[in-house]
Amino acid sequence: MKLSKAFFLAPIVLLAAGAVAQEFPRYEVGGNYSYVRYVPSASQTNNHSLNGGGGTAVVNLNSYLGIKMDLQGYGSMTSNFFIPPSVNFPGGANGSVSGNLFTYLFGPQIKFRTPKVQPYAHVLLGGAHSNVYGNAFSTICQPTANACAFSGSPSSNAFAMAVGGGIDIPITKLISIRPGEVDYLLTDFSNRFTNSNQNNFRYLGGVTFTFGR
Repeated sequence: MKLSKAFFLAPIVLLAAGAVAQEFPRYEVGGNYSYVRYVPSASQTNNHSLNGGGGTAVVNLNSYLGIKMDLQGYGSMTSNFFIPPSVNFPGGANGSVSGNLFTYLFGPQIKFRTPKVQPYAHVLLGGAHSNVYGNAFSTICQPTANACAFSGSPSSNAFAMAVGGGIDIPITKLISIRPGEVDYLLTDFSNRFTNSNQNNFRYLGGVTFTFGR
């Protein structure tokens, strides 16, 4: 009799244990402030501190692994270009140019869930958009004939990648505070105004909402 009871109870116990082990939010949606230290990697212009914000969304496949979307935008920055005479700029050139920056990134996120602290890490790939180099072409090259030995505005789009992670602190089952995320942000704008591979620093902080438990 005892064996028969154990036979019938064992699947129930296993299912209950599996349900507890698999309990995790299916979706995470967040809003955040973001700061980027943008490093143009060219001697003729300077680094920039960019302030902005955006949002993230994660679809969790299990308790640890999710697929993440990260969209961020940064307000207008002013770049001062001082370009010595060269093949591309025969008489040298200088000008003050304004522009913005947007990033749109996607990739896997790994998260470790505890009741008080939930650290995570991610590798995100995607693109970046900025009109600063197109504005530089309009401001520096077009007003003066033969100021630049090339024609055509540089592309406003480039490859981007973010590698890093952060911490979420659960306040309730639905709300978590994100005090900090730190990333290495690579952008690959490559044109006559800058070298390729801008090695940038990124910080995010905000609030995350979880759904679908």
